[in-house]
Order: sequence, then structure tokens, then C-alpha cells
Amino acid sequence: MSAFPFSGINLAITTPFDTQGNIDYARFETLIEGYIAAGVHGFVLSSGTGMHVYLSKEESKELVAFGAKAIAGRARVIAQTSALLVEDVLERTRHAADCGADGVMVLPPFFEGPTDDQGIVDFYTTVCQAGLPVIGYNVPQAVGVEVTPALFGKLSEIPNFVSVKDSSGDLAAQASLIRTDLPTMNGADPLAPYALYAGAAGLIWGGANMAPRTCVAFVNAAMERQWERAREIWRELEPVMSLIWQGDYVQSVYAGAQLSGYGAGNPRRPLARLSAEKLEVLKAALDPLASREAGLA
Repeated sequence: MSAFPFSGINLAITTPFDTQGNIDYARFETLIEGYIAAGVHGFVLSSGTGMHVYLSKEESKELVAFGAKAIAGRARVIAQTSALLVEDVLERTRHAADCGADGVMVLPPFFEGPTDDQGIVDFYTTVCQAGLPVIGYNVPQAVGVEVTPALFGKLSEIPNFVSVKDSSGDLAAQASLIRTDLPTMNGADPLAPYALYAGAAGLIWGGANMAPRTCVAFVNAAMERQWERAREIWRELEPVMSLIWQGDYVQSVYAGAQLSGYGAGNPRRPLARLSAEKLEVLKAALDPLASREAGLA
């Protein structure tokens, strides 16, 4: 492992729901145990893949508390504490600290929030006062704010601001962040091998819910600079990771995880389960990977 505190795979774990749409904590604990056994290096609780925007503040806080207790120091814990109000972000972040989280991931201000660099710097300066390491989040297609290399440099001067997760899906844009030599985390599934080869500091990976052992083997090989081995494993991962990035991402991860034995139920409304047609396409792409995954158990 590198000196960066969030290197390797940080699994953006799904949040399981029961048939009534409530969080299924018994299943959540089972999933955590399975992923720890698979060797994941860390967890992101209440992630985007984990339906953060469709959890109430209290649900998200309860999920973080339960997850951190279940993980119990066996892997690192990152909590997403994004919210519209900066006061809510601070409250959630302090709660995550109280629960023993190692860091938090926070979106820049969204839904008509500030888009100028100084406004973003001011926002993260406030968030970083909560005391935990903060990972910023670059997903301009969703929030309308792009973390450029220049902005990344300014943010990195803030005490406790440690990294940016790039989920833009733009390889050139991510490479420009990595070239700053500041710790950049990849959050775009199809870019994982390119990001690691270019020098990404770590990954926050939703698609790994479907094949954690294979993803861990791939990342470990890359971190050990066994590039031929990493490329061999990536050939198994690439068809699925590219497919889910093309649309219905969260629904696809839930469906794929169900198919591979890491089921979390269905996504919470308003997201619907994956259509039958898309499920068949996903299953066809996933079958070879699922067989490989089963062989690693």
C-alpha cells in the first residue's frame, strides 16, 4: 500500500433494501462480511451507488454508524456526507467522525450552488473544519461544477482536504488531474486500468460490488506493477464495467450484484429495477466474470 490513506479499492457499497423499501441491516452486515472476506481495502458508506441522494439525513447517519461498527477497523471507512446545506454537511461529517470513519467524501455545492472557484474553496474550507480528511468529488455532468487542475491545487492547500474523486468519465480530464501530482482517485469504472497506470492514488468503485475478488486481484496486481497480470484480469472485467457505465448505472450494479451472489434487493424508488431486456444483456456480459469470481472464492 502507498502512503496515501485511501489507496486500493474503496468499495462504494450498495445499500440493501427490503421488500417495503426500508434499509435491510441484516443483509447489509452480511454484505460487509462478504466484501471483507473478498479483500476490499475500504468502504464508502452512503455512496452514490448506495443511494445516498435517496436516503434521509437520519437514514444516512444510521447507515454510517451501523456500517462503521460492523467493519470494526478491518477495512477503512469513508462516509459520504454531501448535502445541500453546508450546516448539514458539517453535522453529517462530525457524526461520521464520532462513528470512527477515516474520512468523508463530499460533493461540491449543487443545485444552483456557487460555481466559481472561490465559492468552491470557501465551501470546502468550511467542511474541512469538521476535522476528518475530506475527499472532493468531481462529477460535473451531475452537479455542474468541474474540478480543474487549477482548482484542485487551491483545494489541496486547505488543511484536511486530501484528494478528489474523479467520476467525470473523461480520461483526458482525469489525466490532467493526475499530472498535478496531487492524490487523484478514480471513480469511473471503465477507466480503472488507465487511471492506475497513469498514477491514480486510489479508486472508489461501484462496479466492484459485482465481482469484488476479481477487482481486488486486478488492483493488487496493478499496485504491484504486475501490468501483464493486471491486463489479463481486466479483460474479464472490461465488458461489464463498460456496459454499466453506458446508462442505468445504479440499477445495473444492483442487478449485477444480485446475479453474482451479493444481492442488495432492488434500488429504492424513484429508481426502478433494471428492465428485463437490459438484464439479459447484463447477464450475458457478466456470466464469464461471475464464473471467474466463483473460482476465486
